[in-house]
Amino acid sequence: MTAAIHSIWLMPCSADGAILSDIAAGLSHRFGTPLFTPHLTMKGDSDLPLPTLEAEIAQAAAETAGFSEAVAEIETGEAYFRSFYARFAVTPALAKLKQQLDGQATDVFLPHVSLLYGPVAAEQKAEAAKETARALVGRTIRFDRLCVVTSGQDIPITQWRSVAAARLG
Repeated sequence: MTAAIHSIWLMPCSADGAILSDIAAGLSHRFGTPLFTPHLTMKGDSDLPLPTLEAEIAQAAAETAGFSEAVAEIETGEAYFRSFYARFAVTPALAKLKQQLDGQATDVFLPHVSLLYGPVAAEQKAEAAKETARALVGRTIRFDRLCVVTSGQDIPITQWRSVAAARLG
C-alpha cells in the first residue's frame, strides 16, 4: 500500500475565494483547462501521516491570526501548476507560516494563488493576464484557514479533496 499524498493549503476567506474561483472558472472555460479551487500551497506533496498534518495545521492556525495580503502581480509561466497565477510578496506573515509548516523546504518560496493550470500558448495567456491584472493587482486577499488536502502532482485534479481544516486565530 502506498502512502497517501497530501498538501497544506492556505485558503482565502469565502468572499475572496469566490472572486478567485470565478476568475479561475472563466480562465478554465476560456482555455479548456482543468478547474480547481484557488489556494496558496504552504506544503506540497507530503507523505506524512494525516494525523501529523492535522496537528501541524491546528498548531499553526492557533498561533496565526487571519491576515490579508495584496496581490503583487499576475504572472504566467511554463510550469503546469504555475501556468497563470496571482503572486504575493514574501511578507513576514507568509514567511513565518511557511517556515512553521514547511521549514525543510529547499525551494525558494514564491507565494502565489494559481488561477489556471496547464499548457496555454504564451500570447493567449498574456492578454488574459493583462485583463486579470486590472482586476486583481493591488487588491488584498484575506486568508483565514489552513486545509489538509489530498492532492499532489500524481493525483488527478478531479480527485483533490479537503480532509481537514483549521481556522486561523
